[in-house]
Amino acid sequence: MHPVIEALHAESAQFPPFITAVKLAVSIAIGLLIGFERQWSHKDFGVRTFSFTALLGGLTALMPLPVLLIAFAGVVGLAIVLNVRDILSSRSVEGTTSLALILTFALGTLSGEGHIFTATASAIVITWLLSLKPQFRAFAGGVTPEEIRSALLLGLFGFVIWPLLPAGPLDRWGLFRPREAWITVLVVASIGFVNYILLRLYGAKGVALTALLGGLVNSTATAAELSTTLPAAGLLGATFVAVLLTSVAMFVRNIVLLGIFAPQAAKLAIAPLFVMSSIAAWYAWRGRSSEDASEIKLTLGSPVSLGKVVRFACLFVAIQILGAAASKWLGGAGLLMISIIGGTVSSASTTAAAAHLSAHGNVSSQEAAVSTIATSMVSTLVNLPLIYRNRRLKPMFSKVTWASVLQLLGGVAAILGQSFIVSRL
Repeated sequence: MHPVIEALHAESAQFPPFITAVKLAVSIAIGLLIGFERQWSHKDFGVRTFSFTALLGGLTALMPLPVLLIAFAGVVGLAIVLNVRDILSSRSVEGTTSLALILTFALGTLSGEGHIFTATASAIVITWLLSLKPQFRAFAGGVTPEEIRSALLLGLFGFVIWPLLPAGPLDRWGLFRPREAWITVLVVASIGFVNYILLRLYGAKGVALTALLGGLVNSTATAAELSTTLPAAGLLGATFVAVLLTSVAMFVRNIVLLGIFAPQAAKLAIAPLFVMSSIAAWYAWRGRSSEDASEIKLTLGSPVSLGKVVRFACLFVAIQILGAAASKWLGGAGLLMISIIGGTVSSASTTAAAAHLSAHGNVSSQEAAVSTIATSMVSTLVNLPLIYRNRRLKPMFSKVTWASVLQLLGGVAAILGQSFIVSRL
């Protein structure tokens, strides 16, 4: 090769060709990703502008700091020009596109400095948020004061109240640890609130999805609501499916709660809960009809309010203390009895309490698993009176009862089979 060409292509310790090429390629990919979304949204700045901006960030990251600052000032100036032009022409501000352009430059800079993961992950999240504009607009247009208060309360519970609570136990047996108990309450409330938001966004997509999302928030309240609204709308067949699907959602939610706070107990409970949810899902699938696609509005209140959280916290603490005392005095049968009673009120609080007790060694993983299974079974049976009291649904009462009984039998069989297998190992 000619000496001049060799000199031009000579490797540099500061700029190794392969690594530099990867950095710049990632910068361009980031610009393309965000730019395509902006182009698809019919914005003035599209694929080429965002690609050039990201590449500029990647290149100036390899240069001295003053060059980087000048390039950044140029990008900010370009964003200002865009907004001034839009204000003069249409009296609107392209704030989102301008900020996305500046962020694209920053991500290109990160990529040029070698922070590939941070840059690519941020680019994907930014593009995802940009693409959700219709959903955000639809949701924001229907946000109620109750939902705003719920979000603020979650922040209050997590960042203000929690640090003020005592870290250690308040009793000599170590049963009540306010700070740890509050974390459990906060996690359960947060899960319920997220599911409530999903229900608000996608709950009108059909009876089946509404029942599943509502069951994740509050299975008993959802079953009660649907067993009233669906028959009134003439959707009797869909009611059977909806009630079963609320149970499926409740099983899933309880095993998730158990898995978060007591993973060992979750391993023991997952098989029986899976069997019960499979039986319920099979009956729901067999009973599906064209009615299941009907749109239905479920009017559940937000699960996060001061009254609801205080009630849940009191119930959680009561079940935790009573469960530990009953387990100590009566053994596993004591906790089982408390779990059965708790299942008639709230299977989520009972599951959380059992998991908390297992995590601190007050009960065994096996006892916590059986407690969760038992409270889930009872929560399923609570749906039967809801069906029976509605005279329109009495013809399907036997079908729901039979499906519920089979769920219980399947859960018991799974427990016995699991115990037999463990005893043989």
